[in-house]
Amino acid sequence: MRQVIIIGSGPAGYTAAIYAARASLQPLLVASSVEAGGELMNTTEIENFPGFPEGIQGPELMMKLQEQAERFGTEVLYDDVTELKLDGDVKTVTLGNGQVHEAHTVIFATGSAYRKLGLHDEERLSGHGVSWCATCDGFFFKEKTIAVIGGGDSAMEEATFLTRFASKVYVIHRKDTLRASKIMQDRAFANEKIEFIWNSEVAGITGADAVDGVTLRSTTDGTETHLPLGGLFIAIGNDPRTHLIHGQLELAPEGTIAVKGRSSKTNLPGVFAAGDVIDPTYRQAITAAGSGTIAALDAEHYLADLEQAAGEASAIGEAQTAGRPQPADPVLTTTV
Repeated sequence: MRQVIIIGSGPAGYTAAIYAARASLQPLLVASSVEAGGELMNTTEIENFPGFPEGIQGPELMMKLQEQAERFGTEVLYDDVTELKLDGDVKTVTLGNGQVHEAHTVIFATGSAYRKLGLHDEERLSGHGVSWCATCDGFFFKEKTIAVIGGGDSAMEEATFLTRFASKVYVIHRKDTLRASKIMQDRAFANEKIEFIWNSEVAGITGADAVDGVTLRSTTDGTETHLPLGGLFIAIGNDPRTHLIHGQLELAPEGTIAVKGRSSKTNLPGVFAAGDVIDPTYRQAITAAGSGTIAALDAEHYLADLEQAAGEASAIGEAQTAGRPQPADPVLTTTV
C-alpha cells in the first residue's frame, strides 16, 4: 500500500513528487511510456523558469526535476494508466502492464495537450519554428515575419504578444469572422503589426531544418498559395487530459478538473489535482510547479489527518475495552 501515487511527469507531477518524497511519503510517480516529461520535452530554450539565467532546454529541465525527485526517494514507472478507481479509502491505479497499485492518496497531474493541425511537418519542425506557446518562445522570433493560426481569444492574445518581438504577425483564420471577444479583436485590429488572412487554412508547413513558410488553402475555392514565414504559432486551443477520470471527478465549465478554492482538493477525499489539468488560464511551467507543491502539501495534511483519526479510534477502542466488565470464568457443572 502506497501513501501517494502521482500520475503525470510534467513540472506539476515532479514538483509534487519532490515535496512528497521529502516528507518521507515515498511516492510512486507514473510517467507515460511514450510522453514522459510532458509538453516541455518538445520545447527547446526555456528562459522564463526561475533559477536558469542563461536559459535551459526543455528536456534538460525535465531531467533535472526527475533527478531531484528520485534523489529524495521517488520511484518512477514508465507506463500508462489504463484505469482508476478513486472512491473509497483505498485508491487503485491499473497500468498498461496489468499491475495494480494501491494508495491512500492520488495526485492527478496529467497536464493538457495543445490541439494540433495534424500535419506531418508540424511534428518535424516542432521547436524549429513551430510553437504552441508565445510566452515561452516569442523572444526567439525578434524581427521575423511570423503567423498565428486561430480565431479565439488565445490566438488574439498570442498575436498581440508576439508583436513585441516580430516585425510582422499574420493571423490566419479559416473563416471571415473571429470568435474572440470584442475587446481582444479590437486590440488586434488596432495593432499595425498584425495583418489578417481570412478564409484560409494551413495545408502544409515548409522548411528543411526550420520553418520558412506555409502553404495556404482557401476555404472558399480551394486555391493554394505560399506564404514565406520565419515562424508559426498554433493557437487553436488545448484539451486537459481528463479522460481517465470522467465520471469520477467533477469538471469545471472549461473542462479542467474542478478543485476547491486555491487548494488541489477535488470532490473525492484523498484525490488531488495539479498543473495544467486544473488551469485553463495560465498554463506555464512555473505555475504548474507551484500547483504541484500545493497538491503534495494537501496530500501530506490529508494523510496526517488519517493517521490522527486512526490513532484516536484506536485509543477510544482501548478505553472502552478497559472500562468494560470482563467476562467471568465459565463455571463447570457436573451432572450426576
